[in-house]
Amino acid sequence: MSGTEMHTVRSFEDELNQLSDIILRMGGMAEAQLTAAVQALVRRDSPAATDIIVADHRIDALEQDIHALAVRILALRQPMADDLRAIVSALKISADLERIGDYAANVAKRVLVINQLPPVPALASIPLMGRLVQEIIKEVLDAYVERDVEKALGVWHRDQEVDELHTSMFRELVSLMMEDPRNITACTHLMFVAKNIERIGDHATNIAETVHFLTVGRVLPMSRPKGDQAGEFMAPVQPSGSFRDT
Repeated sequence: MSGTEMHTVRSFEDELNQLSDIILRMGGMAEAQLTAAVQALVRRDSPAATDIIVADHRIDALEQDIHALAVRILALRQPMADDLRAIVSALKISADLERIGDYAANVAKRVLVINQLPPVPALASIPLMGRLVQEIIKEVLDAYVERDVEKALGVWHRDQEVDELHTSMFRELVSLMMEDPRNITACTHLMFVAKNIERIGDHATNIAETVHFLTVGRVLPMSRPKGDQAGEFMAPVQPSGSFRDT
């Protein structure tokens, strides 16, 4: 291989590594946004919630960086096989991470409203769900870095844990609303907080499926395990306000 060819290969590898680096930056920011949003809810910290909403554009900007770099690589390198899968996977994963950031910002928007209302007991269940989803995000990013298909499959199966916890929270909130109508407004907003966190888990599971595709070159042959019985009841209880929860 000539010196020029070696330089070209090295540059191509550098560009692929740059894609991975941006993915990890996005993932770290998305994970931090979720953690901060849950903490803002528990601490009733409206300034922190506002910071989360404002910071969401940083994740969006990184997704645009990935798109621009991916288009450049596709146009100039014409990659094939594993390299092409790596680029396609980066595009898919960046889209899921962008949505995770959006859902974390949605939680923060709900926090601003909930903080104006009396506290309700169900608030104690949110951090548990948040920690579970945060762990799943971290595990799936590790699976991406390590190209670890078994770790990705572990994340894929853990989505059912999130769904079951979401269903449990939904039932708890409904019970609180039935016991005391004064809880209805706060509990309705908490339902959407829980739903946003559950959707973050879904997007982490999407990433696990992409890691499987990236690693073995084919999509998972199985249907995704689901344990959520609350989602079908969410649509009719949309509270007023400017939110994007879907």
